[in-house]
Amino acid sequence: MVDTNLVLSALVFDGAVTSALRNAWQQDHCIPLVSSATAAEFIRVLAYPKFKLTPAEQEELLADYLPWCTTVLIPDPPPVTPTCRDPYDQPFLELALAGKADFLVTGDADLHEMAATFGCPIVTAAVFLESLGTH
Repeated sequence: MVDTNLVLSALVFDGAVTSALRNAWQQDHCIPLVSSATAAEFIRVLAYPKFKLTPAEQEELLADYLPWCTTVLIPDPPPVTPTCRDPYDQPFLELALAGKADFLVTGDADLHEMAATFGCPIVTAAVFLESLGTH
């Protein structure tokens, strides 16, 4: 599964690694996971004024990502996860466990600090792409 910042970077910006990440999900080399909470976070971030995206552009970006994803229903109660400093990161930890993700792909330092003790590998996009043999 891929965090919001990397998804946004892959869809909006032209970085080599994030473009390769986008190609990986669009060519079915990986299947991103989403939950209602992580999809809502992505929608919230797309509306940030600093990105200057019109509603139509926001919808287009959602259409470039969500169809490639598998939706995971987070159980109630959610899986027990370590508490992350940033509360917006917590749904990604829950999704990784509930969805039995092979990797949690992120550039978030708070999440990387948890890598040694979390039940799913937390890796950078470059490490993830190397594992796929696409970068």
